[in-house]
Amino acid sequence: MLRQRTLKKKISTTGVGLHTGTKVTLTLRPAAADTGIVFRRVDLAVPVDIPARAANVTDTRLSTLIEHDGARVSTVEHLMSALAGLGVDNAYVDINGPEVPIMDGSAAPFVFLLQQAGIEEQKAPKRFIRIKSPVEARAGDKWARFEPHNGFLIDFSIEFPHPVFGAENKRVVVDFAEHSYLKEISRARTFGFMREVETMRELGLALGGSLDNAIVLDEFRVLNSDGLRYDNELVKHKVLDAVGDLYLLGHPLIGAYTAYKSGHALNNQLLRETLARPEAWEFVTFEREAQVPQAFVHWRTHPV
Repeated sequence: MLRQRTLKKKISTTGVGLHTGTKVTLTLRPAAADTGIVFRRVDLAVPVDIPARAANVTDTRLSTLIEHDGARVSTVEHLMSALAGLGVDNAYVDINGPEVPIMDGSAAPFVFLLQQAGIEEQKAPKRFIRIKSPVEARAGDKWARFEPHNGFLIDFSIEFPHPVFGAENKRVVVDFAEHSYLKEISRARTFGFMREVETMRELGLALGGSLDNAIVLDEFRVLNSDGLRYDNELVKHKVLDAVGDLYLLGHPLIGAYTAYKSGHALNNQLLRETLARPEAWEFVTFEREAQVPQAFVHWRTHPV
């Protein structure tokens, strides 16, 4: 049986929020089966739990923000992506501020943190959401779609009028039956444009951004002295974000996600429209390993 997973022990890290510029400490803790991923604002007079679910997303300006009982945590997508990539079903995320630290702008530091904590199987079966029929969300010329697929596949395309975005940086197809999240996706960093920095900061965003935690582009080139980690790092970061946003379904997805110019807002719209159509999906578990789609077999063959 493919089982749920949690952490072996708690582990902490400290960093700065990309948008708030606030220094925060984050602690990951084990959680019982069927808890899900739950953020806890421990700095409040009365700590508030915020389940990492699509219905709790209240802001999607340049990041995904979740909220419950008046408490908020923003920029959850990179940590959620790491949790999804390592197959962690249940964990508490204690945080003493309003935003998850940006670290280096990718999911890799969170992957390392989870690996340091260790991951263990629980007695309960892992529950997947399997797409049975197509669901689509649109906003102008942007769109995102779920379709049936016996595994987990992401096909993402972006369009930016910038020389860096050549053919290799406009589209990527990642079939997780063939590609490794850890090796090919987790290290892709967030990116932004110098021309937008002043506007974002006037809106109270990107206050903690720097060349240490984001890829920054001027009108012609990448400004980071170390260049790109992957030739197609920019579009791969959109895949990384999508993995995190989709994990707000509360369960790993069996299906294909295809998107054109999608972002956090459209991703959340797609999740909400999917959950509102119970005939389009179903919960599944796997009693025998031979039944498990290849995209998820690594969670058993490569324990952390």
